[in-house]
Formats: sequence, C-alpha cells, structure tokens
Amino acid sequence: MTSQTYVSTRGRAPALGFEDVLLQGLARDGGLYVPARWPRLRRDAIAALAGRPYAHVALAVMRPFVGTDLDEAEFRAVIDEAYATFSHPAIAPLVQIGPASWVLELFHGPTLAFKDIAMQVLARLMNRALTRRGRRATIVAATSGDTGGAAIEAFRGLEAIDIFVLHPHGRVSDVQRRQMTTARERNVHNIAIEGTFDDAQALVKALFNDHALADRLQLSGVNSINWARIMAQIVYYFTAALSLGAPYRRVRFTVPTGNFGDVFAGHVARRMGLPVGRLVVATNQNDILARTIRTGRYAPRQVVATASPSMDIQVSSNFERLLFDLAQRNPARVRALMADFAERGAFRLSEAELAALQEGFAAHRASEAETVRTIARLWRETGYVADPHTAVGLAAARAEQGDDATPMVTLATAHPAKFPETVERATGEPVPQPPRLAAIMDRKERYTVLGNEYRAVADYILHKSRAAREPA
Repeated sequence: MTSQTYVSTRGRAPALGFEDVLLQGLARDGGLYVPARWPRLRRDAIAALAGRPYAHVALAVMRPFVGTDLDEAEFRAVIDEAYATFSHPAIAPLVQIGPASWVLELFHGPTLAFKDIAMQVLARLMNRALTRRGRRATIVAATSGDTGGAAIEAFRGLEAIDIFVLHPHGRVSDVQRRQMTTARERNVHNIAIEGTFDDAQALVKALFNDHALADRLQLSGVNSINWARIMAQIVYYFTAALSLGAPYRRVRFTVPTGNFGDVFAGHVARRMGLPVGRLVVATNQNDILARTIRTGRYAPRQVVATASPSMDIQVSSNFERLLFDLAQRNPARVRALMADFAERGAFRLSEAELAALQEGFAAHRASEAETVRTIARLWRETGYVADPHTAVGLAAARAEQGDDATPMVTLATAHPAKFPETVERATGEPVPQPPRLAAIMDRKERYTVLGNEYRAVADYILHKSRAAREPA
C-alpha cells in the first residue's frame, strides 16, 4: 500500500496526505481536495467482493484513499465500530420495487438518514487523528436537514472536538431539528441562521477562508466538502452493484441530490472501475443541477422551500470537484470558472466540458405535486413507503429512458418517519415512528438564533470553542 496525495481543485494550496485533508476540510485556496489520481480496482478484485459483508467491501474500497496513514488493523477497527451502530445487518439493503427497479435503503443508521453512513466513519477517524496528535478541533458544519443530526450523533461527547452546526431557522423539518437540538453534551452547539441553507453554507466557507480565525479555532469541517465523507459514500455503490451482477453487468443509479456529494461518490466509483451507467441527478424545484446538465450554464436562483428540504440548495459545493475532472484536472480553468461565479453569480461550461458532463450524467426535476404523487403511487402499487427526497429520486428514475434489462437503483436517503406530514398526505396513513425518533420528541431543545452575519457567528464560535481558549 502506498501513500495517497491530495490536491486542491484550485491548485494553489499545498498537496496533503489523507489525515491532513481529513482534519483540514476545505483547502486554503478555497478549493476542495481530491486524490491526485483516481485509484482503479481490477475487474477480478471487484468480482471477489461479491457476497462479502458491507464492512469488508468498505475496507477494500476506501483503503486506496487512506494509503499508509492508517494500518489495515486500525482502519478495520474504525469501520467495524462505525457500522455496529446500524440497525440492519446489510447496512445498505436493496429492496426491489419493479422488474428492473430497486431502492437502496441508506437510512438504517442512528439518525435514519444516509449521512450516517459516512459520518460514523468520519467522526472516528477524526477523533483518532486528533487524540494521536494531542490536539483539539472545532467542527463547523452547515445543514439543510440531515447532515446536522448525523454529525451531532457521530461527534457528541467526544472530548477532543467541539461541534457547531448551522441550520436555516424554520426551514428544516421538526424531526430534523430535534435530532440536532436535543443533544445534551457540552461539546454540541446549534446555531439557527436567519436565512437559507446557502446562507449557512456561505458562512461556513467564510469561516474557513478567514485563515487567522481558522487556525485559532483549529477549524475542521464535516460537510461533504470534507473528502472523507465522499470516500465513505463510494462504498454503497459497490455493494449495490455487486448484488445486481457487477462487474459483469452494468448498473444505473438515480440520486436525489442538492450539494452533489452523494452523486459525485457514484462518479468516483465509476472512475474506480465499477460498471456504472449514466448517473441520474434528481432535483426538486431547486433545480440548478438539472439546468446546468441541460444547458451548461451554472446560475443559482432563489431557494424555494419544499417538502424535501435537504435538497433546497442552489449552490452545490461538490460540483467543483466534478468541474476539476471536466476541465481535464486543470486548476487554472476551475479558478477561472469560480472567479466568474464570484463576480457574476454564474458561469458557463465549454462545449467539450458540457459534452463530457452529459455523457456521464442525466438529470430530471420533480415538482412538489409530482413528489406527492410518486409517494402515493408507489405505496398503492407496492406497499413501499418513501420519504419525499427518495420520491424525487423515484420520479427522476421513472422519467429516465433506458434499457429495461439494466437495473436502475434509486438511492433512498431518509426514513419516511422523518417527514410524516408529507408522507401521510400522500398515503392517507400515519407513518409509524421508530423508537429512535420517539425518544427525542419530548426532550428539551437547545439552540441559538443568529442573524445571517459573519461577525456574529464568528464571535459566538470563538466564545464557545475550547480550542480557541488553548495556548497556541
């Protein structure tokens, strides 16, 4: 096993090893870290993973990205401990809903959302690295719903880490909010921002780009700007495809997405040698990704609140990682595009970049009415109950034309009980509440409301962070 080197998409930050990228999150030049080269798995190596437990596949798929920063025994222990928190032995089981249609259930973790699959690994890796280095860190994350709860569940009570989660005030579901705000541990801090998710995400990026502050806080991130999040999400593309005949059979995936991290993990799986067809990007009314894939112009509009709030995003951070590949890994081109975005609020891909994008990705948009109809139709025809985010994905999968002999897997990103009002409106039936959710509904909440102002947020974090109070 060799060491792995990571480079920034903007090319002006130092190359780092895995553990340093894990702890840093965003690159110093504002870019996102990616491996200097994509690892490839041989076809026979992929085939040998068929039928193996999820943790075994996870070790094989993630190991090339970690390199020599962890020995195999250490990494295996991290993975085993992380997935021991899941309620289903398969971790990410497949459920068939039609002749060539499948749902990949990613919501069997502690907070009933797909973010748990990566966050449980990430927290253990970070805590191990910090403890070994004798350091504290301040985690800052923005959430449109599920990231915050998954991060708090994973990091709560860790002595080396304080975690601050920013969510848009009044724009997440009641269950999502309570999964964040009912944590009692002293290292957990919730901030409700008077604004949208994009506002919260912009504040987090501004904190990272204030290098003096970032150093004082020992700032680190757990949003999907952190490469380790993407790395852990690659695994379930492999387990699903292997269950359906890969590497000897091609598999298609439809991915409900807002910040582009989950679908980018599928792109990486494809680059690693998994036979994945065009990835279908499913968006709600906040359809910047669908518009970009159709026209080549990346131009945000005002965020619209929907029944699938985790996708209410108009600035998809991880799209920059794909831009780096579309631009033939030319950081100067990425810098030019991101400068256009900063100055004009939009950018346009070249003809070659758009052709490469459309070769690898398709996209469909689902309206609110279509989302509800999809939940109702699936429940009526199969008895399967989907949450609104998964329904957006299922609507996109149905709209996508293709070979019916090739399986289509839609990623189910959250348990329906997290969005009971929408699901009950669609099915006419109450959604049974899992014990994990019932336990938090009567607990006292704890959060602070702040305006969409950088200084107010920075000062609050400085006051609360233990890393900021330690001598340099």
